[in-house]
Amino acid sequence: MIVTTGSTTADERAPSPPARLSLTPGTASGLLDGAWWPRSRDLARELPALAERLDHSWGRVTRVTVNPAFWPVIPRKVPAKGHTVHVGWFTNEQDPHKLLLFSYSADRLDLLIIPPETEPAAAARLMSAATTPGSLLTASRLMEDERAADDATQSRDREEEWETEGGTAPPPAGHPTGPPRSAQGM
Repeated sequence: MIVTTGSTTADERAPSPPARLSLTPGTASGLLDGAWWPRSRDLARELPALAERLDHSWGRVTRVTVNPAFWPVIPRKVPAKGHTVHVGWFTNEQDPHKLLLFSYSADRLDLLIIPPETEPAAAARLMSAATTPGSLLTASRLMEDERAADDATQSRDREEEWETEGGTAPPPAGHPTGPPRSAQGM
């Protein structure tokens, strides 16, 4: 796997809209502390808004780690409002759907990363699932479950479309279904 690292300055980037973030309420421990739905796969553009959103309520974000499977370019440092966030990456050790955030005062947050191309309804379900207090589902498991649910919905939708477009219809009343009796060995 090729990982591209780079650095950017604050002047190279336009400000990002506020981060789409949902955190687990209270202090109930689970495998995830919430979910983040970035608008792109540009970590240098997305991370400052996330850091700004968390700096006041959770503590100044000093470092993050990611799996490069999600991000095409991984900068070593990302300028955030009033400070710099250091970025590290792990390929095998870190779930590709998880972002780890560290601060001096509050330790660590584990967030599910919802891909930016995710439909809003699916993203809402994932954000809700990731913020369930005490949940023991991993980030990858949540994504697999959502994919499976989406596949089942698409399959059901295709079947309904088939039926409404003149697909198979029930046999007329009084006509047997299945092979003739002679073919059944009777």
